[in-house]
Amino acid sequence: MIIDKNPDMKVCLEAYERGDIQEGRRLLQAFLDEVEASGQDHCTCDEPCKWHGKCKECIIQHRGGDDHLPKCLHNMINERIMALSKLTEGSLKNML
Repeated sequence: MIIDKNPDMKVCLEAYERGDIQEGRRLLQAFLDEVEASGQDHCTCDEPCKWHGKCKECIIQHRGGDDHLPKCLHNMINERIMALSKLTEGSLKNML
């Protein structure tokens, strides 16, 4: 099962955007149920910590520490920053 950029979640978000909250929630629950039922380890972090694979606890401790993002969010955030950087012809990379 794929979590990142899951096509089912795209459909879910489209339902929310068109105002069909009930359908959006149904699709979201179906997605979460599928993730749970898969039994897969979806955690992308290499750090062997006690929160590995426990998304809720991991996010809470990262938010509480206000320090950095969990590894699972790095690609998503970096892709969005890259897209914004293209507005200035990618000149952000010259500043890094």
